Amino acid sequence: MIVEGAARPRGRFPHVKVAGGFAFVSGTSARRPDNTIAGASVDELGTTSLDIRKQTRAVLRNIDDILAAIGASLADVVQVTTYLVNMNDFGGYNEVYGEFFDESGPARTTVAVHQLPHPHLLIEIQAVALMPRCSAPEEAGND
Repeated sequence: MIVEGAARPRGRFPHVKVAGGFAFVSGTSARRPDNTIAGASVDELGTTSLDIRKQTRAVLRNIDDILAAIGASLADVVQVTTYLVNMNDFGGYNEVYGEFFDESGPARTTVAVHQLPHPHLLIEIQAVALMPRCSAPEEAGND
């Protein structure tokens, strides 16, 4: 499913796929619908500043928006895989992640990657959520 109002996927894949009672959220970044990137700025001299905290917050909000489109939320997330371009950003990422989840939250794996699809992206997260029972009819159209 492509979610109206979200940044368009940069390929032929959906934002989210519902199957078997679960929602599988494709890798999501801090990219906005207008293709700008939260937590990335360039000053008048051309110096780029990238903020892992702002990007992490934007990614998790983007995932929450995607889940809301199918009747779920971050509270339904059971598994998260995070891709960081630099493990030196782990502390800032982990700090913001803790604003959204605690030890009762989803299982999590965090790995370092060489790069992401845009040089200003520091982080990408994919998630799996258990669909709330009231949203079960959505599943039929997405298998």
